[in-house]
Amino acid sequence: MKFISPKVDYAFKKIFGSEQSKEVLISFLNAIIYNGDKIIQSLTIANPYNPGQAITLKDTYLDIKAVLANGSVVIIEMQIARVTAFSKRIVYNLSKAYSNQLGIGENYLILNPVIGVTITDFILFNNTPDVINQFVFQEKNKNFEYPDPELQLIFVELPKFKKSLSELTSLSDKWIYFLKEAASLDNIPNNLGDVSEIELALNIANQAKMTVEELEVVERRGIMLQDEKGRITYAAEQGEEKGREKGRLQEAIALVMRLLNKRFGEVPEVISTKVERLPLQDLENLTEEILDLNRLEDLERWLDEHSPS
Repeated sequence: MKFISPKVDYAFKKIFGSEQSKEVLISFLNAIIYNGDKIIQSLTIANPYNPGQAITLKDTYLDIKAVLANGSVVIIEMQIARVTAFSKRIVYNLSKAYSNQLGIGENYLILNPVIGVTITDFILFNNTPDVINQFVFQEKNKNFEYPDPELQLIFVELPKFKKSLSELTSLSDKWIYFLKEAASLDNIPNNLGDVSEIELALNIANQAKMTVEELEVVERRGIMLQDEKGRITYAAEQGEEKGREKGRLQEAIALVMRLLNKRFGEVPEVISTKVERLPLQDLENLTEEILDLNRLEDLERWLDEHSPS
């Protein structure tokens, strides 16, 4: 028995956003939002999974939108890699879902709370080891909450979850383990199967029950997302390397200017400008040759020979 990975967004939407997934989604949201308490009893999936639409891969991300029985709107998203302005996009989607409830001239009283649930396959908050983090409006100094719980953000960071199958105790533990490890399972473990909704989720994720077209789309989407994750990681590493190189360059310029000022007194601006334009290798060479330069004219001649054209 093999299962598709819920971390692939199309697979995530099939598992949690299909018409047969309502009980799955209710159990998952109760686990993540309400610590396993059965607060949510019913919901409507506003944008259900449609296998016919999954053939195109134009969407940059997929989300699931559900409306709870009390009218609250929940937006759920699976995100593989950190993208540009990720945190801003999350807030934008939340506020957009809130404001879109009203038509022109309609009363604010009909607005219902909106909850954003975002699952990330990367660490977003380095200042806490908690896997689940919840954000609401609250007073800055005394930390009491805003009277109306209109907007709430909940994040689940999968890399922080380290529990093994035998260590799972809470409903949230089991759902997070499912999200992170479903693709590595070769059967339905008793520790997960004892939750009927997770058993149903695994049956939906069972590759044997999917069409060839669905499997092809999930595979292509998974490859594309991993390629994108690799590209973003590479770009971040390149950016860090450029930052380190810039730091070394600034340190070298500062060192050369200190040596020059000590040897020749205050150096004219025209010379300091030429020094600042030197590449790192020439700056390092200049630190070794300063003692052989007896006059400012010698320094200027050296700089003219090595200055970039």
